[in-house]
Amino acid sequence: MKKLVFFVVLLAASFASAEACNLNVTLLNQDPYPAVPGDYVKLVFQITGLENPECGSATLQLLEKYPIEFDEGEDGIKSFRKVRFIRDYSLDAMAAFKVRINPDALDGTNQIEARISGEGFAEQIVKFDLEVRDVKADFEVHVSSYDPTTHDISFQILNIAENDVKAVSIEIPNQDNIKVKGARKVIIGDLDSNEYSTADFKALARDGKIRLIISYSDSINRRRKIEKEIYFDSSSFAVQFPEDKKTPWTTYILVVLLIIAVIWFFVKRKKSHS
Repeated sequence: MKKLVFFVVLLAASFASAEACNLNVTLLNQDPYPAVPGDYVKLVFQITGLENPECGSATLQLLEKYPIEFDEGEDGIKSFRKVRFIRDYSLDAMAAFKVRINPDALDGTNQIEARISGEGFAEQIVKFDLEVRDVKADFEVHVSSYDPTTHDISFQILNIAENDVKAVSIEIPNQDNIKVKGARKVIIGDLDSNEYSTADFKALARDGKIRLIISYSDSINRRRKIEKEIYFDSSSFAVQFPEDKKTPWTTYILVVLLIIAVIWFFVKRKKSHS
């Protein structure tokens, strides 16, 4: 009887000492920070608690909800097999996802969700904060001057975005409507929001569309490129000669009257002497 009581007590103690499976998920890192609308972001999650022998295999599923989007073939699921329990050993698992941010994602904190499930663990939906900020720039470009005799052409570039940009350069790629003499790329430098600068080239330009490539570094120091297309009209820069001013008809009348007056004066004078 005493042995039976001892066995029951020992069994109860073993059940009491066993911890229930408890998995925790945290968003360890996002790269870049903040994420940029329309671009990819790498999300790294950490799953803790897998070392508990009460836990079996586990699955983490990142849910495809605004503002994140998956590429074709991506299901957002990472699975972790059950591992052998080692006393006093902590086992943390990492799950990395590369997803795209919705182009219309709003600046600021956006919420994303993941589902964690597994053997010995009740399924849970976990929410995380994802920081998003539009750091891209946009520009207005036009030809500010062109001299067909010297082939000097200048482009004026205006930063119309809310973000300041650094290390701006403008490049004229190979194309039919403009033939560049010398360097195809000109470094402009930094451009604050609503600030403009000019880039000068030696080129022979024809009427038509001209493609330009603008490169810059955004506020998170990522190098970006944007292509612009402008229309060049050489007539806007043709040499204007002053038009000959026509003599008004009243001037001719005055001249004729003056001649008549002079003739009348001399005729009258001659008669007075005779």
